[in-house]
Amino acid sequence: MAVASFALADYVVFALMLVVSAAVGIYYAWVDRSRRNPGNFLTGGRKLTALPVSLSLTASFMSAITVLSFPAEVYHYGANIGFYGLSYLMAMLVTSEVFLPIFYKLEITSTFEYLELRFNRATRLLGTLLFIVQTILYSGIVIYVPALALNQVTGMNLWGVVISTGVVCTFYCTLGGLKAVVWTDVFQLGVMIAGFLSVIIASVILQGGVINIFSDSQHGGRINFWDFDTNPLRRHTFWTVAIGGTFLWTSVYGTNQSQVQRYISCKSITHARFSLFINLLGLWLILLCSVFAGMCLYSIYKSCDPWTSGLLSALDQLMPYLVMDILGDYPGLPGLFVAAAFSGSLSTVSSSINALAAVTVEDLIKPYASMSERQLAWISKGTSLLYGVLCIGMAGLASLLGPIFQAVISIFGVIGGPLLGLFTLGILCPFATSKGALSGVVLGLAVSLWVAIGAQIYPPPPEMSRPLSLTTEGCNFTMTDSFSWTSTDLPTLPNFTSGFTTPISRPALADWYSVSYLYFSPIGTIITISVGLIVSVLTGGRKLNVESRLRLTKEDTSLYYLFKIIKDGVSTVAVSEYHI
Repeated sequence: MAVASFALADYVVFALMLVVSAAVGIYYAWVDRSRRNPGNFLTGGRKLTALPVSLSLTASFMSAITVLSFPAEVYHYGANIGFYGLSYLMAMLVTSEVFLPIFYKLEITSTFEYLELRFNRATRLLGTLLFIVQTILYSGIVIYVPALALNQVTGMNLWGVVISTGVVCTFYCTLGGLKAVVWTDVFQLGVMIAGFLSVIIASVILQGGVINIFSDSQHGGRINFWDFDTNPLRRHTFWTVAIGGTFLWTSVYGTNQSQVQRYISCKSITHARFSLFINLLGLWLILLCSVFAGMCLYSIYKSCDPWTSGLLSALDQLMPYLVMDILGDYPGLPGLFVAAAFSGSLSTVSSSINALAAVTVEDLIKPYASMSERQLAWISKGTSLLYGVLCIGMAGLASLLGPIFQAVISIFGVIGGPLLGLFTLGILCPFATSKGALSGVVLGLAVSLWVAIGAQIYPPPPEMSRPLSLTTEGCNFTMTDSFSWTSTDLPTLPNFTSGFTTPISRPALADWYSVSYLYFSPIGTIITISVGLIVSVLTGGRKLNVESRLRLTKEDTSLYYLFKIIKDGVSTVAVSEYHI
């Protein structure tokens, strides 16, 4: 099925990316050989600066799912996922002003330590277990999906690629700890951007300029930003992406250990705040590249869609297919894009492995065992190795799920939403009790899971997901040097709405199940907070006295000092005018 095949130069570029990543781990293992303690391994000794941390934050969740699936989403549903840019901004503001001050001043390694300080140990253990399940599931999908897409288009060995990337990732995480993860993320982010730009530049040249690509996208309905429908059942509108995305990305940056562990490793809270907002610029750049790459896809294949014509089995294969189609004659460039896709996987999985090791040591081992710093350092390395093997194993399980972009976001919504609600209860609600917190997170998780499972059984109808039209009218299936298809009949079109068949009879709750997958996170968060507050009031929460260090105060926020500076400035001007 491949339009072209991988050349030796492509394998060299891909292998070079893996070698450089592994070398970073070896370097930091050697440099820090005399400082073997869990603090240095898991938080970099809290001496990192804003720039590398910010680039690491960007790379950590801009995975291969972003490189492959975001452009495919634009190609199939339109560019309104560009509103994620607004949700990124809101998430950074909330994280900087609400969550960062608390975690940084407590000097904790695991975010779930906060839950024990604020509530009790049972809440801490529940949060830890939910995070471990969420992260291992996500990591499996992140490793497997790009490997499958690239295998089916380029012919690269599927399990050879899965195991090699998993082993390299585990290697540098186990040897170098957080410093290795951060600096490999910096390198891998550069590779991701280079890979995107190679495809975009080639597409622009092929189509005769940026204006032609925008014109094709406009005529094809792909530039659909002005959709302000408030119906929560609609898959993507301004409101679903902006509101649902804000909850989703706040749960990722505000409470997810993989991200929090990075910015609290900065040498000052100022550096930590700067890292979040420099990271925001990186997120916007990756989003811009993803959306424009989707427009390039449509502009090139507007007359002959390779998916509906049966040449591809999944939308995730569109980007690799495009690369092999337009860059196959330039040895090394297809390899650069493959390296970009797997840089996304490596950066995400390495962050996950490091975070899993941190919560395991801090939440499941240290509270129950008395060990020396040296022993804990070796256990940190051992748990990194264990989780690396587990993530590779989960890639095998992900092979049963198939490459579903929506499933990835759903995992974060179902588990991340209730966890966001749990931390919000502790930080912003001084009368929230441990009974209220536990009740809220359990019910929030149950409802989120119920809706997510229902959505898989009863997927939304096409009028709610609204896939855009694709055509095969311009396809030519005559045998050529580049193409190897001989059939003159087009294959049966795939289902536009989901990998699941829509049942003929839909129950009364089908519309509830059809709510946009981006609302899974808000549903979990709101139910957790609402139930938590009600139970807390009923269990004597109004008499609770919470330490000031465990809740947000006005002095913790940068906005307080900003308003104070403005107020003092106005007062000074007023006094000067009075004397004049």
